[in-house]
Amino acid sequence: MNMSTNSTFLKEMGITEWTSRDVVPQASETIVTTEEVGEQSVALTSETLALTPAKDRASSGIWWFFGNKPQGDAELFFQSIIRVLGLTPQEWSWKAPSDKFNPEQLPQDGSPIVALAFGGAAAQKLSGERDGLPELRETVLAINADGAEDLPLIATFELNQLISRPKDRALFWQDLLLAKSVLQNS
Repeated sequence: MNMSTNSTFLKEMGITEWTSRDVVPQASETIVTTEEVGEQSVALTSETLALTPAKDRASSGIWWFFGNKPQGDAELFFQSIIRVLGLTPQEWSWKAPSDKFNPEQLPQDGSPIVALAFGGAAAQKLSGERDGLPELRETVLAINADGAEDLPLIATFELNQLISRPKDRALFWQDLLLAKSVLQNS
C-alpha cells in the first residue's frame, strides 16, 4: 500500500494529516493534526494510533461488526476501515444484529473478540440496554446472550451517517481506538 492510498483512507475517516510508520515519531509527538469537531477538539498521538498491520501482530484478535450490511458508498467506506485497521479476512466478520449468538462461533484458539455495533438500534439489541447511541458510545458494553459472557461491545455511528456527516468521523475514530484498546487488553 503506498502513501497516496493510505492518505485516501485516512481522509475518508476525517483524518487530514498523518506521518508514515517508516518514520518513528516520539511518544509525545502528535502525528495527526488536531481537528475541531463542534466544540470538541481531537488530537491523536503516536501511542493511540499504533495500528500495526496484521502480519506484524501476534494474536491480534477477532473483530465482529454488527449492523445493517453496508451498500454503495457505505460499503466502500467500510472496506477502507478494514484496510486502515490492517485486518485480514480471518480477523473480522460482518453479522446482523438479529443473528442468534452461538457459542460455537467463538474462536477455538481462544483469540480475544471485540464487537462493534453500527448504530443505536444494533447496540441496544445486542447489549439489552435502552439508552440512545449518545449514552452508549464511549462505554464498553457486553453482548447480552447466553454463552457470550465478557464479549465486549462498542457502540458507534451507522456507516451511512458517517458518509452524510463527515464531522462524526473523528468521534468514530475514537470508537475504533476504544475497540482496539479493549482487544489489546483482553
